[in-house]
Amino acid sequence: MNFEEHAGKPLLKAAGIPVPNGGVATTADQAADIAAPLGKVAVKAQVPTGKRGKAGGIKIADDAAAAKAAAQAILGMTIGEHVVEKVLVEQATAFTREFYAAVINDPETKGPKILFSTLGGMDVEEAAEQDPNAMRSLAVDIRHGPDLSHVRAMLDGAGLDGLEDQVAGLLMKLYDAYRANDAELMEINPLAVMAAGGLIALDCKFTMDDSAIPRHEETAKSGTPDKLTGLEAKGKELDLKYIELEGDVGVIANGAGLTMTTMDVVRHHGGTPANFLEIGGESYTKGTEALSLVLDNPKVKSLVINFCGAFARTDVMTDGILKAWEELKPTLPTFWSVHGTGDVEAVAMLKERIGVDPLPDMSAACKAAVDAAKANKNKGAAK
Repeated sequence: MNFEEHAGKPLLKAAGIPVPNGGVATTADQAADIAAPLGKVAVKAQVPTGKRGKAGGIKIADDAAAAKAAAQAILGMTIGEHVVEKVLVEQATAFTREFYAAVINDPETKGPKILFSTLGGMDVEEAAEQDPNAMRSLAVDIRHGPDLSHVRAMLDGAGLDGLEDQVAGLLMKLYDAYRANDAELMEINPLAVMAAGGLIALDCKFTMDDSAIPRHEETAKSGTPDKLTGLEAKGKELDLKYIELEGDVGVIANGAGLTMTTMDVVRHHGGTPANFLEIGGESYTKGTEALSLVLDNPKVKSLVINFCGAFARTDVMTDGILKAWEELKPTLPTFWSVHGTGDVEAVAMLKERIGVDPLPDMSAACKAAVDAAKANKNKGAAK
């Protein structure tokens, strides 16, 4: 789950990291009221996406009247795919330098990693590509947490001009915020050096591990749910795990792991999955709803159905999809792979009811689906 800046900063503050004073407004009058005691303020669009400044979603206002005008200009804007419904009004800070600091879940080390760069306040990924040495990193053993001496050593030679100890101390607090909130990402950009001395977080990007939401019910209330497509919203209503993607090969499989593996094999053969949809567990009883979700995506040009039985029987899942098939009567090219418990019965069922032989294995079924999608690329919707 993603959190907008105004929802992430209190978590930094709780960890002892300074943040500007301010508040959230949904109207221009509220923005003026918040700005009145603060003097010069920054008025910042609150949307779950980056590049707000470049889009005109961040404005500096000298007083309450200017803050009201800035809020009027920002509220209702569209940034990315998001309409701005609220702004963060916070005291403007005079600063001399900007840094980048983050703690991330690192897929390579399969643990936390602390990142720091003096290239804060800009497109840090692009800047780091131009100067790889500018990004410092430290892999952390999550069982023990970071060692301050190691964090301090990471900063040696970074050009901090005597701020090394302050930055190292802040990175330790940032790690505390990351761990306390089960974050996948806890990022500050920019981390500013105040003209009056000290460090302050001028922004915050926080992503919580979805599986940890039950442990943080109160915090999760301030998160920003992912924006669902129409089909994803329909899938959620049906309690089906459906995620719409950009490709043209529809995918139905049982179990999240097998579904993701099937998607990987589609990509291996040069295709692009149109969706994630798994009908394992109790979902096997929703064959008609599942098949409808795939067919209602006009981008889909072919379909691969991949069942692997263990405790769940493939003949039961196949029967569910076949009942849907007989009801919906789709015409798109479809390729099956069926193995495991109940596969003899499932294969016989496919031959008898729709005259189909499954492919020998998952790879063959995915390749056939990819080839069919490419052949049908310029045709209309396959449904």
